Amino acid sequence: MNSIDYIKKSLQLSENNIKATLKLLSEDCTIPFISRYRKDATGNLDEVQIEQISKLNKQFEEIIKRKESILKSIEEQNALTPEFEQRIEESFDLQELEDLYLPFKKKRKTKADAAKEKGLEPLARMIMSQNANNLESLASKYLNDQVPTEEEALQGARDIMAEWINENMYVRKNLRRLFQRKAVIASKVIKAKKEEEAAQKFSQYFDWEESLNRIPSHRLLAMLRAETEGFVKTNIGIDKKEALEFIENAIIKSNNECADQIALAIKDSYKRLLEPAISNETLQEATEKADQKAIEIFSENLRQLLLAPPLGEKRILAIDPGF
Repeated sequence: MNSIDYIKKSLQLSENNIKATLKLLSEDCTIPFISRYRKDATGNLDEVQIEQISKLNKQFEEIIKRKESILKSIEEQNALTPEFEQRIEESFDLQELEDLYLPFKKKRKTKADAAKEKGLEPLARMIMSQNANNLESLASKYLNDQVPTEEEALQGARDIMAEWINENMYVRKNLRRLFQRKAVIASKVIKAKKEEEAAQKFSQYFDWEESLNRIPSHRLLAMLRAETEGFVKTNIGIDKKEALEFIENAIIKSNNECADQIALAIKDSYKRLLEPAISNETLQEATEKADQKAIEIFSENLRQLLLAPPLGEKRILAIDPGF
């Protein structure tokens, strides 16, 4: 896929018009100039359409750069297979690319890393296969100076499984959709700041809760501004029981001791890894939409002001700066 194909997927415009617009943009022509004086070349595209083409072209360039960076990083780890390389090359979704890269991303030492160093990864794999029985006896085979008890061995295995669950693309993608549909944003006042005079303009948000996909943009931005100024603490979440049930249905396929250990790993993975990451993603996406909505409202208000007669009914002489 090239940039023109990528743009055509989102905009119902002809290939020639997109090509001409990209050429003019590459020559440092401004969007107002192109929309006003290059109508013949672009097929009468207006400023909004030209801006969309410019934005999508930048998105495409960003995706290509990110792919190159991801492929280089994985290749340096000697972990790049032809099949995995093809999956990355065929993806043009930044979130999907980040999910694919997650297991290879360099990060500080995790609980799972520590458990692997203690030799507990084979135990985690056996539990995750959901075919093993008598786990206490199985765990006893992995005892050593660093793992003195069966419970510590099982805990280490759960730490490793929690990281695998966090890196599961199917789980992340569907959990992300669940947050997008059902996330609730809540704010609570910071008691030490409650009586401050500057905090009173945000008093509405001292104890507030609302569906994230229905909250008006101005209210979301006000809540976030109150948090930035240190008067409230916000939180994004969904029904924990529903989230855990979804993950369990996706991962657990047996009804034995392994299932019990995996269920514990799922709870840990959701609380420690998945929920913080997905809630941050969801809030960031909602904030970007709220910012865009605010820009649209303010620009329309400004447009109306600029279109108002500067001197009422008096005649004026105007010069088009384009000439």
